[in-house]
Amino acid sequence: MNLRPVLALAAFLTMSLFSSAEPLAVGATAPALSAVTETGATLALADVYAKQPFTLVYFYPKADTPGCTAQGCSLRDSFEDLSAKGVAVIGVSTDKPAAQKAFKEKYNLPFTLIADHDKKVVEAFGVPTTMGFAKRQAFLIKGGKIVWADYSASTREQAADVLKVIAAQ
Repeated sequence: MNLRPVLALAAFLTMSLFSSAEPLAVGATAPALSAVTETGATLALADVYAKQPFTLVYFYPKADTPGCTAQGCSLRDSFEDLSAKGVAVIGVSTDKPAAQKAFKEKYNLPFTLIADHDKKVVEAFGVPTTMGFAKRQAFLIKGGKIVWADYSASTREQAADVLKVIAAQ
C-alpha cells in the first residue's frame, strides 16, 4: 500500500486547519488593506487609522458565542470612554457579513465589524487560526503603528485593558 497520498492529504489538512503565523509586534506598521464590513461595504483601514488618534482592531473567533459576546459587550459598554480617548473600534472575525450584522444588531454594538471570511485581515495581522477561526487578539494602533498588542485578549476586560494602555501613553 502506498502511504504517500494519505500522508500528503494529512499534511494538507493540518496546514488548512491550523495557522501558526506570527502576530504583528509592537512597533510594526499596521496593515493598510481594505475589508468588507457587516453591511457589505468596503472599509479602508488606513482611512480609519488617519481619522482617530487610536484604532483598536480586535479579533475574535465567532460572532454570537459566549466569549466573543462578552468581549464585544465589554467594548460596547465602555464605548463612550473609548471614544472620548479618540479610539475607533473595529471587530474582526471570519464570519460572513450576515452573521456579523446579526451579531451587531442583537447586542447593539456601536462599532464596525469586519466580515473577514477570506481571512485577508487575519493574515495581514498575523493572527493564528484554528479550524478557520481567528484567535482572540487585539492591536492598538496610533499613527499607523502598533503601539500595544494583546495576544491573548480578554473577554470581559478588553476595554479596561485598552484604557489602561492609553492612560500610560
